[in-house]
Amino acid sequence: MRRVHVLLLSATLMASTTGVHAQEVDWKQVDAAFDRPPAAVSGDVHRYGFPRSDLTVTLDGVTIKPALALGGWIAIKPMHGDAMAMGDLVLLETEIKPVMSKMIENGIEITAVHNHLLRADPATFYMHVSGHGDASKLANAIKAGLAESKTPLGAPAPTGAAPPAMDLDTARLDQIIGVKGQANGGVYQFGVPRRDAIKMAGMPLVPVGPLGVATAIGFQPTGGGKAAITGDFVMTAEEVNPVIKALRAGGIEITALHSHMLDEEPRLFFMHFWANDDAIKLAEGLRAALDKMANAGN
Repeated sequence: MRRVHVLLLSATLMASTTGVHAQEVDWKQVDAAFDRPPAAVSGDVHRYGFPRSDLTVTLDGVTIKPALALGGWIAIKPMHGDAMAMGDLVLLETEIKPVMSKMIENGIEITAVHNHLLRADPATFYMHVSGHGDASKLANAIKAGLAESKTPLGAPAPTGAAPPAMDLDTARLDQIIGVKGQANGGVYQFGVPRRDAIKMAGMPLVPVGPLGVATAIGFQPTGGGKAAITGDFVMTAEEVNPVIKALRAGGIEITALHSHMLDEEPRLFFMHFWANDDAIKLAEGLRAALDKMANAGN
């Protein structure tokens, strides 16, 4: 799902000296730069999707839907006349070097490169980057970097097709996870926010879900009440090993543990996971892990 991440941070500028307010960002220019409308608008955050719909990726016999683990995205948040953006870009190994070179050339910083999954064919990697400035210039810089990959960059064509049926007991999953899920592209997705405030360069990262700092969980039905699950837990240091133990006790594989950002407060660690089993059983294992964290509602 959630998951290579891009992070573009703003320097804080005083509105009184610039005469520009956050709400004056020209979103039409940003949309034009990305050649697509935002996939979602939450508060003052515009989130743009860049799914790797060009790839057919399989893992343990499961063909992974883009919404489960191949959904690259960029989120841009205006701040005091400048802009902060965060996201997650999905790349093949051969695409990492050219994309990174173009990002650096255009003033975008790299904050992480890593895997999310194990044994996937082909292997996919995730690049996180950081920068600040005018929102439309940031969008152009990011798109120029993405153009060095085969990520589909044209405006998505409307399919007109009905969304696939969700062959899962979603009401039961909602009850176990403790928040309301949402169907997206054949995947049932959850976002579980932390209880503590998260800041970057002194700025609150809100809303947390669109900015990639809420625990993300996706269920992709695989038939017979089963589901493939992946996503990432967003944890502080002392939570990492209790969550690992809870997930392993629930039969859920840990596939990656790493950082996504460089100067967030508190320091966060992101842990990715994988399993393909009875959906209710897996939900209970995920709930046990969530109970080891300082999440909203715990």
